Amino acid sequence: MNLDLATIRSGLLFFIILVCSLCIHEWAHAFVADRLGDDTPRRQGRVTLNPLAHLDLYGTVIFPLVCIFLLGGGFLFGWGRPVLINSRNFKHRRRDDTLVTLAGPGSNLLLALLAAVVGGLVFKSDPRTSEIFMLIIRLNVTLAVFNLIPLPPLDGGQVLRHAVNMSDETFLRISQWSFLVLLVAIWLPPVRWVITTVMALVAAPLVALYQMLAR
Repeated sequence: MNLDLATIRSGLLFFIILVCSLCIHEWAHAFVADRLGDDTPRRQGRVTLNPLAHLDLYGTVIFPLVCIFLLGGGFLFGWGRPVLINSRNFKHRRRDDTLVTLAGPGSNLLLALLAAVVGGLVFKSDPRTSEIFMLIIRLNVTLAVFNLIPLPPLDGGQVLRHAVNMSDETFLRISQWSFLVLLVAIWLPPVRWVITTVMALVAAPLVALYQMLAR
């Protein structure tokens, strides 16, 4: 890959936004769990927006950088350090655990909405910001949709676990192989088409809002 200045600039911009988005995703899990009565994330220092508290050396730094600069961004995968919770501390275990789970993808969708509104308004005074805000929208929609895939241990898998009353043993057993299954599945054209179509449908109203405010 030819790493000219333009490529390095766009790659670093993408990486910075990805790291921030992943960290906010994990912070949202910790914040909601703390508000619902589980002090585990607070005791572990996770109820903070400090990125250092949420970084995973391989998932947040090394792997994304390899994907961006060595694989040309054609394949991107990344994750933050998972937030540990103790659902026994919740008053309503299933409901509260589901709310904590949905907080992560929800924070990414909220970030995308905020970027659409702020970016659209800022565009009038500085059109050069378009690249940044559109990237925030698309990247956070991607993170939200991807994390809601109903496969353990993704957030969508956790929601599915409660929806079908999956046992802890089954959840852990599926989780052991799900990463490999997911890596294989996303290379299958039909699976990629479904995922990218859902991402496009979710992003469309946000992009439309951005464009409307930018006029």
